[in-house]
Amino acid sequence: MFDKILARLGATLNESNLPYMIIGGQAVLLYGEPRLTRDIDITLGVDIDHLNALLEMIEKIPLKALPEDVPEFVKRTMVLPVIDESTGIRVDFIFSFTSYESQAIKRANHIKILGQDVSFARVEDLIIHKIFAGRPRDMEDVRIILLKNRNIDTRHIEKWLMEFDAAADEKTFLSAFRALLK
Repeated sequence: MFDKILARLGATLNESNLPYMIIGGQAVLLYGEPRLTRDIDITLGVDIDHLNALLEMIEKIPLKALPEDVPEFVKRTMVLPVIDESTGIRVDFIFSFTSYESQAIKRANHIKILGQDVSFARVEDLIIHKIFAGRPRDMEDVRIILLKNRNIDTRHIEKWLMEFDAAADEKTFLSAFRALLK
């Protein structure tokens, strides 16, 4: 079920030239342990001025936008939640155009799913996202990912977490990561 929608998303996003990477639970399945996830999180490497291109793209799949006032909701949240009505799978498109997300999308792993290239966040960038989110489930995901993946570029992770700490009031990202390495 997820394979079909991931393949359709990958093909259509690639065709629409919208830079993206799969993050969240679906990426955890790639690098961690199987777990229940009912959605797909996609970081887009564009600002909300590309909303019309995204709306055209989701019609091709087809997916249904969930907010009543899509432009207002996206402007306020930087997220477009949609649903695949045939499966009930929710997809959250997250608009992001920071330098971190741009390089993470360029670094993404291209995984073949049902013959289609689908861009998944690299393991290091998934860890960064999870540390940044900081919820207990995210921290448990990172712990499992670290146990299952031995060749992780910790310098890359630490570099970005130091930058996030420098911009944050509370400097907790790097220390949270280092605590999980012990």
